[in-house]
Amino acid sequence: DKAPLSKSLLLVPSAISILLTLLFQHYQKFFAYNLQAVKEDFQIWRLVCGRTICLDLKDTFCSSLLIYNFRIFERRYGSRKFSSFLLGAWMLSALFDLLLVEITQYIFGITINSLPSGFLGPVFALFVPFYSSIPRVQVTQVLGHFSITNKSLVYILGLQLLTSGSYIWILALSGLISGICYNSSILKVHRILCVPTWVAKIFSWTLEPVFSSAEPTNEVRVGMGATVDIQRQQRMELLDRQIMMSQVAQMRRQRQQQGGMINWNRLFPPLRHRHNANYQDHHPSEQVIPPPTEVSEEQVARLMEMGFSRGDALEALRASNNDLNVATNFLLQH
Repeated sequence: DKAPLSKSLLLVPSAISILLTLLFQHYQKFFAYNLQAVKEDFQIWRLVCGRTICLDLKDTFCSSLLIYNFRIFERRYGSRKFSSFLLGAWMLSALFDLLLVEITQYIFGITINSLPSGFLGPVFALFVPFYSSIPRVQVTQVLGHFSITNKSLVYILGLQLLTSGSYIWILALSGLISGICYNSSILKVHRILCVPTWVAKIFSWTLEPVFSSAEPTNEVRVGMGATVDIQRQQRMELLDRQIMMSQVAQMRRQRQQQGGMINWNRLFPPLRHRHNANYQDHHPSEQVIPPPTEVSEEQVARLMEMGFSRGDALEALRASNNDLNVATNFLLQH
């Protein structure tokens, strides 16, 4: 939901990769990422075909899982900004692929004629915003020292993809460099390499209805969070509010049956009665009446919306030093 571009990148290249592997193996040569043909024969079309479709099903599986996890960026930034990042990372990583191959040949004397094919450069580039903008939440610990977080599985998938081929480290390095360059506010690459508004509108009218999904109806409708953890927290907060409102309704019925006011001396004895600690003979000291605390009308209104009377709300806020949470808890529990 709310990630049509991620769904298209997940379904279309994976389907083509499976068809090329199982049924149309004689067409795989057109999707090979052959750098020698690009440099010597100027077959520029190989940059498009070879850097879009994976010819290895293991790479297809890992990259699809990573795209599925990185869909949070499309939900956070929007489809146009997300597609601009992918386009910029794809173009920059193609340039860095050629540079790294030339540097490898110049320093180590290793001639690289072809690289693993697929949409791998932009996938590795997405690790840059994933590392910098997604919060790290610890889930558990292994052997008491190694932390397992909500991001560990994504890094493990990236490591698996990194070790799946001999020269895939070039694609990973070029993708990371392109992601850093695109995310950098100093280089301003995002202002140059971006999807025009009119192109985004055309794809929004034509392809988005095909790959868009309806909002899930079996879940409580709340605000869409940027991560699964945020969505889970939102649902927990909604459940807490529902429980609180049910407790408020129950307390209102009990107070209407009793017909009396709340005994604030019983609720806040330490706040209402203080003893002078300077006396050492433990004689009763004179009561010191503190000045009345100023109560926020906004907080009074919020308590009254829960069903409490104005008098109870004022007394609770004054006794709790104008702390709305403390006042609400005491009103619910007594």
